[in-house]
Amino acid sequence: MHVRHSGRRRTPSWRLSQVLLAVPFVLIATVALIDISTPESIHLGPFLVAAPALTASFAGPGPTAAVGALAVAAQVVIGALHGGVGTPNHEAQIAAVAVISAFLVVFRYALDRHERQLDRVRSVAVMAQQVLLHPLPHQIGPLSIASVYIAAEEEAQIGGDLYAAVPTPGGTRLVVGDVRGSGLPAVDDAAVVVGAFRGAAYENLSLPGAVAHIANASYWNMAQLAETDPEYDESFVTALVLDVCEEDHSVRLVNCGHPPPLLLRRDGRVEALEVREPALPLGFGMVSENQYEVETFGFHPGDLLFLYTDGVIEARDRRGTFYPLTDRLAAWNGTGPDALVEHLHTDLLRHAGGQLGDDAVMIAITKASGAVRGDAASR
Repeated sequence: MHVRHSGRRRTPSWRLSQVLLAVPFVLIATVALIDISTPESIHLGPFLVAAPALTASFAGPGPTAAVGALAVAAQVVIGALHGGVGTPNHEAQIAAVAVISAFLVVFRYALDRHERQLDRVRSVAVMAQQVLLHPLPHQIGPLSIASVYIAAEEEAQIGGDLYAAVPTPGGTRLVVGDVRGSGLPAVDDAAVVVGAFRGAAYENLSLPGAVAHIANASYWNMAQLAETDPEYDESFVTALVLDVCEEDHSVRLVNCGHPPPLLLRRDGRVEALEVREPALPLGFGMVSENQYEVETFGFHPGDLLFLYTDGVIEARDRRGTFYPLTDRLAAWNGTGPDALVEHLHTDLLRHAGGQLGDDAVMIAITKASGAVRGDAASR
């Protein structure tokens, strides 16, 4: 599963639009009938401008122009029945309805044009998202995987969070990371990390060698940006690179300043895979593979491995309380990675009031289908 939280505006359905379009016509008829039925000293004609204004809120420039023309015609009829169209008062009212209707048509045309441009930008962003962050496959060998990417900005499709996975001899290698920065430079840094990670796959590098390759590519890119763009604010990347091994039921990982993964055991225990000495985040200088220490943890069939970025654990509710990810994992009674990711996605947005302050990634991995809990076999 690859989901993005977005505040993109939803347009009414065709049937709903037809129902709404009847409202301005009813409004024009009501105002005209009441105005005609009242003494000439009472002028309700100016209320006719509400009809094209209402139409512009849900329909395009064509329907808005049609309703505006009908409102002007209704005002002409009212004037003809109340002392003549040529009176100064009725001329002013007819002109006012016509001018405001024309303004609303122009406004609606400009709004539609802007929305078309925004749709094109969104389509480009979606393509960039697919190039930068390929949706993780649901299955890699014996692994079942579910993932979700939640963009903090309503109209954003991509940001500084990143992830990728590649098969390796004897297992699967994954990376999850978070660029400390914003805007296009953050996207560029994320793209370099993902590209270096994928580029190292075919070389069959050791886990420390792959991390060093990614770190050096990230540092080189940041140095180039700093030289060519005086306004570039040098950032860094927290990252977790790990191998899920098939033969010995283990996870081997290198942590470069990233929040530790959580392991949900079959018996319900939640363990944080804390390394003794986390490495520095990527981007602080050129490194060699001997600077990285690999640590190994057990990962058995039926366990569930959960990877995430700090947009998850730093999400706050209205009282400023951080999202209690470990507690939520421990309290979960479902089965399978898809159900867990969907549950935490909904729960996280509910905790944060529907909008996150930072992008967030969640990835759940199991080695076998079926219940995640229920077998309390000893390790």
